[in-house]
Amino acid sequence: MQYRTFGRMGWSVSDVGYGMWGMGGWTGSDDEESLQSLRRSVELGCNFFDTAWAYGAGHSEQLLGQLVRAYPDRKLYVATKIPPKNSKWPSRPEYTLDETFPADHIRQYTEKSLKNLGLDSIDLIQLHVWDDGWANDERWQKAVADLKREGLIKAFGISVNRWEPDNVIRALRTGLIDAVQVIYNIFDQAPEDNLFPVCRELNVGVIARVPFDEGTLIGNLTLDSKWPEGDWRNTYFVPENLKASVERAEALRPLIPAGLTMTELALRFILSNSDVSTIIPGMRKSKHVESNIACSDAGGLDAKLIEQLRPHRWDRKRTEWSQ
Repeated sequence: MQYRTFGRMGWSVSDVGYGMWGMGGWTGSDDEESLQSLRRSVELGCNFFDTAWAYGAGHSEQLLGQLVRAYPDRKLYVATKIPPKNSKWPSRPEYTLDETFPADHIRQYTEKSLKNLGLDSIDLIQLHVWDDGWANDERWQKAVADLKREGLIKAFGISVNRWEPDNVIRALRTGLIDAVQVIYNIFDQAPEDNLFPVCRELNVGVIARVPFDEGTLIGNLTLDSKWPEGDWRNTYFVPENLKASVERAEALRPLIPAGLTMTELALRFILSNSDVSTIIPGMRKSKHVESNIACSDAGGLDAKLIEQLRPHRWDRKRTEWSQ
């Protein structure tokens, strides 16, 4: 496992971290299998774990708390997220701060997460949606400052809405944001344009999420792909998106070097960018943990291949199904 410095916090974090949404919000999850996978990741050097209260109404947080307490002699970085009060993903410009993140809500859910985790302090707490129209509102700023002063959180971040990487830059300019979580992958290259340069300038940690485009870049989607009733992927891979996603994945196949999988190509593309502090692929099985973490030592892709992947950029706009 390789490690990178997490922005101004100075933490040494594994460049392949662990995304825990699937353990709380997707069908087919098994707690013992999840815990086994989490333990395997720690054995392989993973030390950064990202969850959220919304992942099973705290269930994923509870699993992470069990893991952290099982390794008292290792520093495992805990990142979680506060859900918007109105339970709307993503946020929209017409939503007010009072509807989404009033000060008492920020504190209430920080305390809920602490209870779920069984910890005295959270390394990184993030707002799960954002709109930059709130950037200069002193109410969220004071709420965060109070949580830090009281030692309940060490760092504060924002998880950026899907396909809106610039919709956080004003908040970063306040100097109060220690980390930003953004979708970044072979298709979603837009954060490189404006967001990453600002993060470099301000020494803000970058968490790259959705490295496989919700499964597209694993390479096993077909036009007939279906998921169990209630699975979130049914609402994302609507027919128009499924068709386009399959076509985009198939167009990538000729570029995959011999001996590599599409999954490895996807992770190593992100590892090629030094602006990224850590990647958080979702992993529910030990075999996925092992294959994903192996990409850390393999490192980034060669420059020629990166250039060949550039034309596969896919700029998309928010839709009703892109929550």
